[in-house]
Amino acid sequence: MRHRQSRRLSGRPLRIGCGAGYSNDRVEPAVELVERGDLDYLVFECLAERTIALAQQAKARDPQAGFDPLLRQRMEAVLAGCHGRGVTLVTNMGAANPQAAAGCVRDVARRAGLTDLTIAVVTGDDVTAMVANGPYRSIELDEPFDPGSVVSANAYLGADPIVEALHRGADVVITGRVADPSLFVAPILTALGWAGDDWPRVGLATLAGHLLECAGQVTGGYFADPGVKDVPHLERLGFPLAEITAEGGIVVTKVSGSGGLVNTATCTEQLLYEVHDPAAYVTPDVVADFSGVTVEADGVDRVRVSGADGRPRPEMLKVSVGQHDGWIGEGQISYGGPGAVARARLAAEIVAGRLALVGPVPIDVRYDLIGVDALHGGVSRPVGEPYEVRLRVAARVSTEAEAWRVAREVESLYTNGPFGGGGASTTVKPVLAMRSTLLPRSAVAWRVDYETV
Repeated sequence: MRHRQSRRLSGRPLRIGCGAGYSNDRVEPAVELVERGDLDYLVFECLAERTIALAQQAKARDPQAGFDPLLRQRMEAVLAGCHGRGVTLVTNMGAANPQAAAGCVRDVARRAGLTDLTIAVVTGDDVTAMVANGPYRSIELDEPFDPGSVVSANAYLGADPIVEALHRGADVVITGRVADPSLFVAPILTALGWAGDDWPRVGLATLAGHLLECAGQVTGGYFADPGVKDVPHLERLGFPLAEITAEGGIVVTKVSGSGGLVNTATCTEQLLYEVHDPAAYVTPDVVADFSGVTVEADGVDRVRVSGADGRPRPEMLKVSVGQHDGWIGEGQISYGGPGAVARARLAAEIVAGRLALVGPVPIDVRYDLIGVDALHGGVSRPVGEPYEVRLRVAARVSTEAEAWRVAREVESLYTNGPFGGGGASTTVKPVLAMRSTLLPRSAVAWRVDYETV
């Protein structure tokens, strides 16, 4: 805490880095940020919509599970370095079990011999019982939720609980479901002394968070397209950091010498990522307005962004709801040589005929020729005749037994279908559908607990 205050009083820009853009992201770039980024804060953003539903299922099987599988590895890699340099960690790696995640961090800290480390745990996003038993409806289907199908329901919290934790001097803040930009908004508001209802400045903080939240995307990873948009040294892609001044200046950059690049194009692409309406980017903290944002070069691997605005935050919070939605039975088989595509198409027709004859009747079914039409279906534009092709049949059905019947129909093509089929594989898995609903902000009660190692 003393370290953070001294940096703020020195007048230097706040420096905040992103150590992960998803659950299974690389660990090394985060270490590089800690060691060479001169950071004040390091954020790990690791929760997608399905990730937390899967974590809820893991917690149901084991009460000590349900947090990010790489939490221990990441903490072993960066915790001591952050503690020694005064870098505060903020992460949603708590997923469905922030309390157990805190226990993991505590164990790593003790094994490393760290002391005077305050861990803050944010809870309250889990509203599963409320959604399963309440009058809420799926936005996508416009129908009430079947209580027996609901696996998880987590409300998107905003920056408020993290701000409280940081003001209380937390060195590590662990959350469950928090909106991605909010993980960055909270440190920015705290360090720069901006008010949570100063909507234009919260809009600026949200812009910075949105540019950082996907880690390697803004440093050229997702941007790369050989011969069109070349990016150097992707094998050691650096992750981004932002410099933010008390006056609202924002510069996106990366550690000098790391791979990748930061330029106006990478930042512009990330600015548009997952933004439906640039004039109304709705988060739990603010309705941000990016429509007036400008993106300017500010040196090598440095981009200055400005012009974000904001309006008062919404009174309803989005909730991600995980639901059981049947089973998928999948079979694949390959065909090679002359006529491979024709034989694969015949194989698909055989499976379709078999399902019509003996069932089951799928709820949904796909027949894909991987490499021909698996991504774009009927609008694909094949060029030339592939020398090899793989048929994939995937059907959503009601029961696990029906799913296995679909998968085995593909495998039976070995001896009952066109010649030359090989490499058959079968899989069966339950379907976890993700849907959404809205809850009044007043119905979601968050809390922060603390412990000191």
